[in-house]
Amino acid sequence: MGFTTFGLSDHIMKGVRAAGHTVPTPIQSLALRPALEGKDIIGCAQTGTGKTAAFVLPILQRLGASVGTNGTDRRPRALVLTPTRELAQQVQTAAATYGRFLSLRSVSIYGGVSMGNQLSLLRRGADIVVATPGRLLDHLQRKTVDLSRIEVLVLDEADRMLDMGFINDVRKVIEKIPTNRQTLLFSATLSGEISSLAARFLRDPQTVEVGETRNPVELISQLFYATPQDAKIQLLLQVLREEGMESVLVFSRTKHGADKIRRRLEQNGVTAVAIHSDRTQGQRERALDGFKQGNVRVLVATDIAARGIDVSGISHVVNFDIPRYAEDYIHRIGRTGRAGATGIAVTFVGRDEQQFLRRIEQYTGKRFSVKEYPGFVPPRPKAAPDSPPSTQARTPKKRFANERPRRKKSMPVPVRKRKHGGAKLETFSSDTGGASWSNY
Repeated sequence: MGFTTFGLSDHIMKGVRAAGHTVPTPIQSLALRPALEGKDIIGCAQTGTGKTAAFVLPILQRLGASVGTNGTDRRPRALVLTPTRELAQQVQTAAATYGRFLSLRSVSIYGGVSMGNQLSLLRRGADIVVATPGRLLDHLQRKTVDLSRIEVLVLDEADRMLDMGFINDVRKVIEKIPTNRQTLLFSATLSGEISSLAARFLRDPQTVEVGETRNPVELISQLFYATPQDAKIQLLLQVLREEGMESVLVFSRTKHGADKIRRRLEQNGVTAVAIHSDRTQGQRERALDGFKQGNVRVLVATDIAARGIDVSGISHVVNFDIPRYAEDYIHRIGRTGRAGATGIAVTFVGRDEQQFLRRIEQYTGKRFSVKEYPGFVPPRPKAAPDSPPSTQARTPKKRFANERPRRKKSMPVPVRKRKHGGAKLETFSSDTGGASWSNY
């Protein structure tokens, strides 16, 4: 079944064909028809299955049918909320690509950049606004955007917005738009919180679900290697060298760790860039462009970028650190094996990360085999040099000829402080045998 069966306009079909799409993905096949009929939708599918087109195409069809009927009024009529700026750019690019033969304008609004350019675009008028909740609230407070004519609201990657603590901002935004609207909610996972969110903001929604959302795409091979924490960088270098990896996404749990991994890779002749929340928007865009164009072999990222990276051809995802939450594991490895392609996910398992691995197994309902990487020998830690034995006995120093050595007075030793009853208690030990640390 092709896209022609959904009754999309000729202009939209030209855009779809120009984008190289001929056959809809499973989530598109299930969601497009009810969305085109104006129904509220809860769409749930694995990462990388084409959810973006499942809501962008119905928006273009609805808005494109009435282009020019509102005179000079170019207030936005569709709003897409996303958790990250990268994802906002991705959705806006999709809207521009599929709607290239329509007279519709789309803009993306996100933080980390100056508001000047966004203000200019909004003043010119926009039919579709794609935004992160925080920056959109900034514009609402400044009265630089008017949402009173919104006909379609999309909550994209709703589970991630919940994870990142954006739910209050989302509620504030929704209060500013008409209640008589179509609402589409898309998510990679379907939890109780998502159901509660849908019950509040959607009207008699139709749920479309593809595959088992707790499991990654079947085309992704998952490999787990045991290694000491301080030997992970050596293992990464060996895996990159021996497996012939060319387009690799490496995930670190922290921003500091991402920068450290990048430095160590470049010190060993591997081209690498890092993106995380401390990077400016320009730095993130340059890093992603270099990776997309093949000028950079390894992209190191934190979880905040897991949903916003849309790069075709990522052959390997490496979990340098296991994520604390099993859902993040699914989102991470979903960056490879996209749109029917095969992919490989490699996870390094340190001794203190066993609990995180068990969470992933419980979440996915699978048991994973953790092995040693063939031929990898962790480097031995450098031993501290032994101190040479003293050859001269030390004698107490005397101030006067007839003075006897003074006995060393024991001093109070501070003991761990803990709060008790709202006040700080501090105790000391005068035991001459040494410090005595107590727990309170």
